Amino acid sequence: MKHTFAAVVAAALAAGAAFAQDEPTSGGTLVMSLSGGTPRVLNPAVQSGIATGLPGTQLFASPLRYDEGWNPQPYLAKSWEVSDDGLQVTLHLQENATFHDGEPITSSDVAFSVDVIKEYHPFKSMFAPVTSVDTPDEHTAVLNLAHPHPALMLAMSGQLMAIIPEHIYGDGQDPKNHPRNNEDVVGSGPFKLVEFKPGEHVIVEKYDGYWEEGLPYLDRIVMRIINDSSARAIALQNGELMMAAFENEPTVIGRLQGVDGLTVSQDGYGGIGPIDWLAMNTTHGPLQDPKVRQAIALAIDKNFILKAIMRGTATEARTGIHPDSPLYNPDVPAYELDIDKANALLDEAGYPMENGERFELSIELPAFPGYRAQTEYIKQALTKVGITVNMNASPDFPSWAQTMGNMEFDLAMDSVYNWGDPVIGVNRTYMSSNIGKGVWSNTQGYSNARVDELLDMAATENDPDKRAALYKEFQEIVAEEVPIYFINAVPMHTIYSDKVGNPPVNGIWSTSSPLDKVYLKD
Repeated sequence: MKHTFAAVVAAALAAGAAFAQDEPTSGGTLVMSLSGGTPRVLNPAVQSGIATGLPGTQLFASPLRYDEGWNPQPYLAKSWEVSDDGLQVTLHLQENATFHDGEPITSSDVAFSVDVIKEYHPFKSMFAPVTSVDTPDEHTAVLNLAHPHPALMLAMSGQLMAIIPEHIYGDGQDPKNHPRNNEDVVGSGPFKLVEFKPGEHVIVEKYDGYWEEGLPYLDRIVMRIINDSSARAIALQNGELMMAAFENEPTVIGRLQGVDGLTVSQDGYGGIGPIDWLAMNTTHGPLQDPKVRQAIALAIDKNFILKAIMRGTATEARTGIHPDSPLYNPDVPAYELDIDKANALLDEAGYPMENGERFELSIELPAFPGYRAQTEYIKQALTKVGITVNMNASPDFPSWAQTMGNMEFDLAMDSVYNWGDPVIGVNRTYMSSNIGKGVWSNTQGYSNARVDELLDMAATENDPDKRAALYKEFQEIVAEEVPIYFINAVPMHTIYSDKVGNPPVNGIWSTSSPLDKVYLKD
């Protein structure tokens, strides 16, 4: 059944006139913004990114959830076991779970979904160690591994492991371009698709056959695609929107923090793990020398970026692992501003100051919003140590991505996500095996044999303490060699009305997780 967008919004606003109670209540429509623009597809099994994550995790269920303490919780899998040697993970599925067309969700669908994700999802490392999936009965799936894979549990949560129906996607068509990715979607999650209008909205409604009794609370979610941040802010202020996530522009955050009836929260993004950094191409010119890279870090006043440019909305990041992660090492060098030390390092590296200049570098301005101020500041800051920086602005995202992927840059501001476990979103940036033109991973061309060894060991180490020690040493080495100057955790914020109960701020995936327990106060 389809509903017009205007009618849905009108009904939602009318229903939200006077909510007071805090006990969960059923019914109503949540009107919110959809971050990241129009999704390419609504199927997270074949697509990453936050634009797919919000609608995708309402339409498709994953085996697990994660709480704010980074602990796995039951979802489509009601329970699970991990073998002592770490080579088998057994999932016990909800016995009354069905797809949106009424067909039962079985272990065969889990096995099929793993195969699709392994072949078509951008994050190949998530399920690469899974050699096969046994299906001893309809509600038991046994994932067999070539070696222990501590990232697997996180990879089975959020938007990373969508369980898709084999009877729909197993028809021989390309899953990545399947016609049912955006229309007539048959999902496994708490909500089913009503309407997807690219550039306008995605509307989903409660699936009455959802296995959790009494859930979801909401009747409907309207996800409006509003690319302009000022327009989103106005819509939040006037009550047209009840919630927005992944808001990171300091002006918008500051504007809304003092608005009555709105809460602005930075909680719930640890799994996404977004970090802003200055990438340095270590393969040519002066940037081949770690002393030069250290000098650049020392010439940049991170506190100015955090306080003046980011207006206090962001927290410092010292490594490529997000500060919210239990694996983060805050004790690495901070590279506080020190112009004298920076100049001394550049002298030692063999780049003397001549007529106020040592050498020239280029810096790429990302083709996504919000990074011009940082880029222009870094350009200006490096002149104080004799480095002339020329700024290149890409006309669009594909052009910028090509420049980065082909390693045709010196310096570049970038924003990269951890995606839960370092194996998924961190290792890719530092492994020497990921150096290659046309591959947007280790675009710095960074190579260190000990780092490769540490990351290889950490990827198969199931003991939490031993694993943490491996990542601790990894972060220390990278901080010393500075292929990247880490600046801040991207200040992702969820902004929600007082009418919204149980907003997605108590986990690690924000709105890239099911909203089945969100409700409207009545």
